[in-house]
Amino acid sequence: MTRLWNDPADFADEMIAGFVAANERYVRRVTGGVVRSTVVPQGQVAVVVGGGSGHYPAFGGLVGQGLAHGAAMGNLFASPSTQQIHAVASAAERGGGVFFSYGNYAGDVLNFDAAQERLRADGIPCDTVAVTDDIFSASPAEKHKRRGIAGDLTVFRVAAAAAEAGYDLAGVTRVAGLANERTRSFGVAFTGCTLPGAEQPLFSVPDGRMAIGLGIHGEPGIDETGIPTADGLAELLVSRLLDEVPEGVDVSGARVVPILNGLGSLKYEEMFVVYRRIAELLGAAGVEIIDPHVGEYCTSFDMAGTSLTLFWPDAELEALWDTPVDTPAYRRGSVVAAAQADASADADLAAEAIPPSDEASRAIAATVAQAVETIAATVDAHVDELGRLDSIAGDGDHGIGMQRGSHAARDAAIAARDAGAGAQTVLARAADAWSDRAGGTSGALWGLILASLAGKLGDVGSPSSADVASGVAAGVQSVMTYGKAEVGDKTLVDALVPFSVELTHGIDSGASLAAAWATAADAATRAAASTADLLPRMGRARPHAEKSLGTPDPGAHSLALIATAVGAVLERN
Repeated sequence: MTRLWNDPADFADEMIAGFVAANERYVRRVTGGVVRSTVVPQGQVAVVVGGGSGHYPAFGGLVGQGLAHGAAMGNLFASPSTQQIHAVASAAERGGGVFFSYGNYAGDVLNFDAAQERLRADGIPCDTVAVTDDIFSASPAEKHKRRGIAGDLTVFRVAAAAAEAGYDLAGVTRVAGLANERTRSFGVAFTGCTLPGAEQPLFSVPDGRMAIGLGIHGEPGIDETGIPTADGLAELLVSRLLDEVPEGVDVSGARVVPILNGLGSLKYEEMFVVYRRIAELLGAAGVEIIDPHVGEYCTSFDMAGTSLTLFWPDAELEALWDTPVDTPAYRRGSVVAAAQADASADADLAAEAIPPSDEASRAIAATVAQAVETIAATVDAHVDELGRLDSIAGDGDHGIGMQRGSHAARDAAIAARDAGAGAQTVLARAADAWSDRAGGTSGALWGLILASLAGKLGDVGSPSSADVASGVAAGVQSVMTYGKAEVGDKTLVDALVPFSVELTHGIDSGASLAAAWATAADAATRAAASTADLLPRMGRARPHAEKSLGTPDPGAHSLALIATAVGAVLERN
């Protein structure tokens, strides 16, 4: 278990501060993460990676010469927010565009895609390859749905090497995509991991048993078996990966980079015993091993487990793979040290001014702030329940993420209200704060919902009930567009859509906002309960679909709780 922390809510920020203090010759801190502290040639493509904290050396530990130019670092096991990714990419960009790469998780995809859109609107060209190396998380026919685990390293390293070699953005994207196609991984675990301050691990494995096909965020394994010998584990890992080699690879005579990755608590000596047999098995299959890796490259806090990655490079990829690398946690070859960059240009932006408002809108703003305070209190009251629901088939952090986001939204809403902001600005500031602080899928989606509603409130005058219903409907559209979920996928959408439909119907029928909202909240509550009968088709719960049967979706449940609580605020006002 994790033993050393101050306030668990501050753990990620304090960890990043300490990491930077210990590695200033490699990295410097910027809003949202870190970038290289050394000079980067003008016109070079900036390779920006990222994901949740808790996976060191991924992601900040891989920033440096020959590898990433920047890393967006989210909260523990939560994707970085759109704002964080945008800030890191803006700081790393040097005129050649930005290439993004990260593990294929719903929250990361949503937030990186949104940041990419913002950068393109800023005139900065961008492209992306999401890593999909985990063979156990989806079938070969649906490999685009697979998640990224330790195979991140091969894609990151090839992309960065191409950037160092002067490839343009299209060229970097091409070889990164090829590296992803030629990377396969498979992992096992003997124990779960415990986040700072948590009393229980995110999942557990019975004594003497081994979880197969686990995720790196504490998602439980796809299957379970008895713990084999070291040789037996090597045979399991190699046989599964040789059963699915990339298209165009003939195993006999092929060259491969094996990466045996420790997930946090497995000792190097144990991994060397396993790797000894891996090397024998690959040799017996006629494979030529090049540049073997044994160590920690993508961890999961204190999880006891390991994964094997096989990277099958062609001639171009192998030449790029040989590029020297010098980062805080990963070094290969000899790098000519670059000069330290001048960070003085990265001054913080001044606080954004409060737009003008009138008395009518400020009165509505007070109700909006009260509603956001109520949301935070509601999440606090149910945080353990939400975490428990999420741990059944996910990674158990929904309650913590909702708490971080709602608290940040509450503080931002109160500050904007006290500064004299109108209703739109109060809710828009809350939306940005929720998205930025919570990160992850839920943070991004709640940011979209609140921002869409804010856009219909205005800072002058009083919005009509129809305006509120229209704002909620706009939020539904944004969530479904960015999150790609539909009704029936067992997500927040299953409660949000009926809530919006009932709210619009009630207001169109002449009901007051409070009455229509109460009816809509009841519809959302029933719909959320009904998700217990669904199998998840999106997000981290999807690989563990059967485990979630009988349990409502935590995102839909939390939305229903919040809708009901906000309804009480509207009734009082």
